[in-house]
Amino acid sequence: MENAIQLVCPHCDTINRLQPDRLHDRPVCGRCKQSLFPEEPMELTAQNFDRHVNNSDLPILVDFWAPWCGPCRTMGPVIAEAARVLAPNVRVAKLNTEDENAIAARFAIRSIPTLAVFRRGAIVQQQAGAMPLPQLLAWVRAVVPNAGRGQA
Repeated sequence: MENAIQLVCPHCDTINRLQPDRLHDRPVCGRCKQSLFPEEPMELTAQNFDRHVNNSDLPILVDFWAPWCGPCRTMGPVIAEAARVLAPNVRVAKLNTEDENAIAARFAIRSIPTLAVFRRGAIVQQQAGAMPLPQLLAWVRAVVPNAGRGQA
């Protein structure tokens, strides 16, 4: 498995290794046997944020949001659809800044919603404000050229 990539399970947080050509085979976690690419965004918390962001070889699109934010609630279905369309080349996650304000402060998130693409623990690109799905997909695909080819 010398070319294997690492993926953290969105259910049990176990680090999995698999060959890149197996990404489209609906891989499951070696520990909990659940899908490594669920149909919905992963929920990140202070307990699992660093494990996912630092240990995934795939880029992770994180939606920094809060439940009281109207534009954030508007983005909810857009982020959910993005998780389906961008898989398996981009993982999609949500982080509630109300509950996890230390993480938001660590990355200087000053307005919400803010979308950030992480690669190996670092922000590659970020964008503040709500946007429709086609605009979001175009933005992610400009940052991650091999992002999911599914249709919106």
